[in-house]
Amino acid sequence: MRKLLLFVVFSALFAVSCNTDSKKEADGIEFKNVDQRMAKSFSDLATLDTFKLELTGRKPEEMVFNFTIKNAKGAEIYNTKIKGTDLLGSTDPNVDLSKEKDQIVFLKTIADNFFAEDNFLEPAVLPDNEADNYVPDKGLYEELKKSELNGFKYRLGKENNIYIAWSEKDKKVKIYYKCC
Repeated sequence: MRKLLLFVVFSALFAVSCNTDSKKEADGIEFKNVDQRMAKSFSDLATLDTFKLELTGRKPEEMVFNFTIKNAKGAEIYNTKIKGTDLLGSTDPNVDLSKEKDQIVFLKTIADNFFAEDNFLEPAVLPDNEADNYVPDKGLYEELKKSELNGFKYRLGKENNIYIAWSEKDKKVKIYYKCC
């Protein structure tokens, strides 16, 4: 009888501890660092460049997006680091990011959507497009119209998109459009 009672007590304790762990896992955030790659034509229409995004850090204040592009020969042609806190600070004011869990989910969502198809612009500038006030380098804009090279856009916040493309003339990636 005593063995049966001990068995029941230990079974109950085990069940409670399992349920507590399950609750912690359900409330917690499953987070793994992001390491995504994509091959697309960018600096040369005949070859593929490698786009890479890494999101590192466990807490929003430690999180950093490291975005790089390497050409077909493996040379790095673009690199930028974006702090997670910078993205959190320039979001829609109607989005509640007061909790750390929501901040992490938000940053992870940005990372997951970074290489969405609509961010790859083929070509970067259409021949009939005209430069406006959001074009920082009109010469590059005209160059892209003629070269028909592809572009890429990414967000730095609610109303801050960066459009980049390869400048054949300057032999580097440059911003050709900054807008909402």
